[in-house]
Amino acid sequence: MPTKERIEKVKRVLSLRQPDLRVVLEEVTNTHNASAVVRTCDAAGVLYLDIISATGEAFPVNEAISTRAEKWLHFSNYRSTEECLKQLKQKGFKIAATFLGGDSIPYTAIDYAKPLAVVFGNESEGISEEARNMADYIIEIPMTGMAQSLNLSVSVGIILYEAMKQRMEKNYYKEKRLSPEEFKSFLKTWLKL
Repeated sequence: MPTKERIEKVKRVLSLRQPDLRVVLEEVTNTHNASAVVRTCDAAGVLYLDIISATGEAFPVNEAISTRAEKWLHFSNYRSTEECLKQLKQKGFKIAATFLGGDSIPYTAIDYAKPLAVVFGNESEGISEEARNMADYIIEIPMTGMAQSLNLSVSVGIILYEAMKQRMEKNYYKEKRLSPEEFKSFLKTWLKL
């Protein structure tokens, strides 16, 4: 049975979750990076993490790196990029895909206060052409060094904290963003963890 303090903390943290800000990981295989992304999502108030893996293999989480943050996220698994992004679009999400290219805009140029799913690709190939084609925005983190990419978890952190900044300016972290039904359901689940 959870203590009163534990119940209050769970309620407080759940109240800060942003159900209309999602992270999509496409074909990510590096356990260290995946685990760090999970931890960053939890820290930024992301609740839903969408995983695209054509093989259907389990998402690689190292609990020592994630600090068990995966307990506080809801994972949705998809076998294809089209399946995932089509479902998100049907739910009213705009899609922002991270890609360093000629048609990219700075990651700070979009509105993160609207329902948005941000797609991050795997460590060696980045996002797929399909993700680029289905995206409403192609965003990039500017770089001035010789290396033209950042570690996946660093990229997720930079972008999520821009989203968090914009959402804080609109007071999104001061009121419950989950529907009463979602809040009740997640509260019941979280109190069992």
